[in-house]
Amino acid sequence: MFQQTTTLHKSPIYFRRWSRKGYAVFVSRHNEVVISECATSITQGLTPKTKKSLKSMYSVSQLEEKVLSGGLINEQEALWLALEADKETLYAAANRLRLHFCGNRMDLCTIMNAKSGKCSEDCKWCSQSAYYKTNVKVYELIDHQEAVKQAQINKNAGAHKFSLVTSGRDISHTNLDKLCKIYEDIAKTNDIHLCASMGLVDKPKLEKLKAVGVKMYHCNIETAPSLFPKLCSTHTIEEKLETLRTARELGMTLCCGGIIGVGETMEQRVEMAMTLQPLNIESIPLNLLSAIPGTDLQNAEPITDDEILTTFAMFRFVNPRSGIRFASGRIKIQHMQERALKAGMNAALIGDLLTTIGTKMHEDVVNFRKAGFEC
Repeated sequence: MFQQTTTLHKSPIYFRRWSRKGYAVFVSRHNEVVISECATSITQGLTPKTKKSLKSMYSVSQLEEKVLSGGLINEQEALWLALEADKETLYAAANRLRLHFCGNRMDLCTIMNAKSGKCSEDCKWCSQSAYYKTNVKVYELIDHQEAVKQAQINKNAGAHKFSLVTSGRDISHTNLDKLCKIYEDIAKTNDIHLCASMGLVDKPKLEKLKAVGVKMYHCNIETAPSLFPKLCSTHTIEEKLETLRTARELGMTLCCGGIIGVGETMEQRVEMAMTLQPLNIESIPLNLLSAIPGTDLQNAEPITDDEILTTFAMFRFVNPRSGIRFASGRIKIQHMQERALKAGMNAALIGDLLTTIGTKMHEDVVNFRKAGFEC
């Protein structure tokens, strides 16, 4: 277990590493310095005695009160909530936090696949990537009038926000100008909140979007920074964060979340939530992986209902003022949607999605109202 090194001390110095992020913890014992060995998770690096004490280190009510008083949950506290807290107690507390910070309003948004397929990026979950052979539709740009029409239909069905989404690392200036004209025409016909999701765009392109009325920019970090390089090699989380920071500097609100079920641990879900916390993200969509045939994650193991609910509740504790949003894959949890609604959720993506079948908008509105939400 220990690696001994030669020293000038009478007593040896033992080196071990401790922490899933590779940070070292130095423990001085007379003439010894001990650094514990890196484990795959924080809890695996603890002794049984320490694990037992961790279980009694916090209480859900104590951490709930901390958040209600304006404090922020730290990573260790979030890990305890996700790994050790009583599940039903956690879900109920997350629901109270949702009610306190966000009220009963259910924020509803819709998206439209404005440019589809032939994406240059190699994201292992995505059917639009040119690296995989899938049945995704391929087209350069959506019809102008059809996009304007769909925005109006979605608004009439109860959507508060409407976003054009394009495949690819970035959007060309030519296509961006065409999409900006679509946004201008949408703004003339209704007052729906306009959003955009067009990849790793730079400041001049974001300025164009803002000028035509786009108020929110979307760019998911997708997963924990420690896992992302294993799922995508053609761009980085830092590039995503830079896009978000630029949008924020221009006064835009932000939509940024990720996918659960891509092979991450619960600790990495906590890592993703903590990465978003300092960004004060207004909308955090939590997608459930759709294992699409032809992609590298087509055989991914589904995660359990408890994992899903625990992730929702933990995100509410870590990001109490954000819209924690149902997104892709919600059809997988229809059997427990009301339980999920009472685990901290207060926003939803409704209607059909980019490349998979979504939910019926009118039914969603009815069900959310039945659950006590205002739409």
